[in-house]
Amino acid sequence: MEDRQIVILDFGSQTTQLIARRIREMGVRTEIFAFNTPVTEIRKHHPFGVILSGSPFFPWQTGAPKPDPQVFTINVPILGLCYGLYLLTENLGGKVWELQNKEYGMANLKIGKSEKLFAGLP
Repeated sequence: MEDRQIVILDFGSQTTQLIARRIREMGVRTEIFAFNTPVTEIRKHHPFGVILSGSPFFPWQTGAPKPDPQVFTINVPILGLCYGLYLLTENLGGKVWELQNKEYGMANLKIGKSEKLFAGLP
């Protein structure tokens, strides 16, 4: 594996291990940390990207897990998946609210060749 590293913050998703495995299959080193890992510890691993996992919670629920707020200042690309995207949206000043009809399932994603987050990946 290459020396590059992605850090995944785990908010309790059932798929965190699968995400890590898929990234490792691309030859990228991956470390999984608990959602509340201090950013000082994350920085020691010199990540070139951070993934915020999903969670069985919603951000508006009492007791919903929150990361160290400094994680958003690491100055590397951050990819939020499901709950992680909610957190990222709120951190950037957006608002997330509950819909009447829940959405879950597969989605098609087209990634442009100029997207820096995915640069250099097959």
